[in-house]
Amino acid sequence: MSVSYMDYTSPNVQFTYDLRNNPFFRKDSQNYINALSIKQLNTLGNVSMLDIYLSTGNVVEPHIHQNASELVYCVTGAAVVSLINPFTKKLLNFPIQPGQVANVPQGWWHYEVATVDNTHLIAIFDAPIPEFIPASDMLRLTPASVFAHTYCLNEALVKQTFAPITDTVVIGPPANCQKPMPTPQVQGVTQTAPVHAGKPHHHQHHHHQHYYPGINHREADAYYPQQSIGNGWTYDQYEPPYGQ
Repeated sequence: MSVSYMDYTSPNVQFTYDLRNNPFFRKDSQNYINALSIKQLNTLGNVSMLDIYLSTGNVVEPHIHQNASELVYCVTGAAVVSLINPFTKKLLNFPIQPGQVANVPQGWWHYEVATVDNTHLIAIFDAPIPEFIPASDMLRLTPASVFAHTYCLNEALVKQTFAPITDTVVIGPPANCQKPMPTPQVQGVTQTAPVHAGKPHHHQHHHHQHYYPGINHREADAYYPQQSIGNGWTYDQYEPPYGQ
């Protein structure tokens, strides 16, 4: 339990707050984040939160919280919380539905992808103010020459690849994105799906199974077999998590 030095007799003491008064980021009316920290509610101890709303296929971009662990709770909708275990060097994907949580240890690389519309997540942190380092800032602010030299890459191609990232993304894809998504290949099946910001496309699939880019088909969501998650992608079935 954190130590509080709050004067609870002060006329400025706060016990309640409306998160709608503190928007952290807004992409559009379906994709936005409100925040609560000790700056908004001065009686908070070692805790803070983000109130996250996402539509299908939208992503809270890869990032770390260098000062806090994060507990992601699904209120409505569904999402996949993905993180990299720095000790095993493995990418882990955890589908969550209402009433389920996924925990991200402090400083671990992670991101969240909404798999249905009207997804509402609450992220709870064990710090009075969560710190946030997004991938978009690291990619756009690190010189292309450093990436090229460090990883033996073509500097011109690195510049070209990262040039569209001109600001912190937070929720991706950016609202003006019209480029096709990468073409993943899973068990010999490929699909290129266009990104239309704010208007995810839902396609009927009869003989083929497609998977969300970046999520291993054996770690896809058991709860949504053949569930469209927008942009033409669906999940395959796999062994159910949570001991079911």
